[in-house]
Amino acid sequence: MAIRYKINIVDALKAAGYSTYRIRKEKLFGEAVLQKLRTGEPVTFEILNTICEILKCQPGDIIEYTNQE
Repeated sequence: MAIRYKINIVDALKAAGYSTYRIRKEKLFGEAVLQKLRTGEPVTFEILNTICEILKCQPGDIIEYTNQE
């Protein structure tokens, strides 16, 4: 059982005009968070909130619960 990303977050941010350079420059979040997003690791609700603001979406649009063992 796990929560996983439904989309590639980094690619979605890039499509919205937020390159990794821009994200770091504007101090939205740092390299450690970007690395977590690249590898599918969980992030804080604060980061999830920022991602939803940027992408103008709901958390359910980017994460899902799976019942895999």
